[in-house]
Formats: sequence, structure tokens, C-alpha cells
Amino acid sequence: MKTNGFTLIEILIVIGMIAILSGVVLVAVNPVRQFAQARNTQRTANVSAILNAIGERIVDNKGVFQGDDGSCSAALPQSATVMKSGGGYDIRSCLVPTYISELPFDPLTGSNACDGGASCKSYDTGYTVRQDSETLRISVCAPEGAEPAIEGSSEMCLTR
Repeated sequence: MKTNGFTLIEILIVIGMIAILSGVVLVAVNPVRQFAQARNTQRTANVSAILNAIGERIVDNKGVFQGDDGSCSAALPQSATVMKSGGGYDIRSCLVPTYISELPFDPLTGSNACDGGASCKSYDTGYTVRQDSETLRISVCAPEGAEPAIEGSSEMCLTR
């Protein structure tokens, strides 16, 4: 009498093959690396948006960041300083809402409790800004761009 079914050896071989294939797919897809790359793409867009807004303000003020409108209390820092309220370089009043609707923030460490208007509880972009005193070039950097999941990644900066 012949019974239908699989033997224990056949089942173990199929399970082993599925395990090997899923391991290969997991290594190929590497979700941790994919999320890190997505965060770095967002950082690149954010840094560029902030630098564009700074550039527009400088153009509107005939080459000077502060200008005469009184909305910006301090010149750009000469050393890399985090753009945040209370304890950093508060750049929001200089840029929002005229040059950018709201300040973007780092997807991993930043925060923004502002609504795009005049009222703002607190924000921390997680990005730094500096202006070289000799060349007057402005750099906006994302220090968190050095993602451990991406081999060889480092702080990303954009300078103009």
C-alpha cells in the first residue's frame, strides 16, 4: 500500500533551500542600507533648500545676509553652528516665510514645532551653517550624513 506525502528529508531540503534564498534576498535588499540612503537623499534636498533660501535673501539684500529689514538679528556664523532655536543660530526669522515656507530638518535627529507662520515653539534642524570670513562662501552641512549602514559615508556639505 502506497501513501501520498512528503518524507522528512524532502521537507528539510525544501526548508533549507527557502532559508538560503531568503538570506540572499535579504542581503541584496538590505533594508537598513535602503533606509539610510533615503535619509541621505532627504538631507541633500534639505541642505540645498536652506542654502537656496540663504542665497535668495542675500540677492534681495544686495549681497548682505542681514539686510536692513530688521528680521535677521545676527550675521551668519564663521564657525559651523547648528541652526536651532535657543542655543544655536536662530535663522528662522531670516528665511521663513519669505524665502522658504518652513525650515526642513534632519530626518533622524531634527525637529520642528513651527507652523510656517510667525509663531514657533521650537526647532532644531540638525544642520549647521557657516560663512567663510575670507571667501564669504556659505556652507550648510548635515553632520548626520555619516550613516553607519553606508560604507564610506561622511558628513554632507553644500557650499556656494
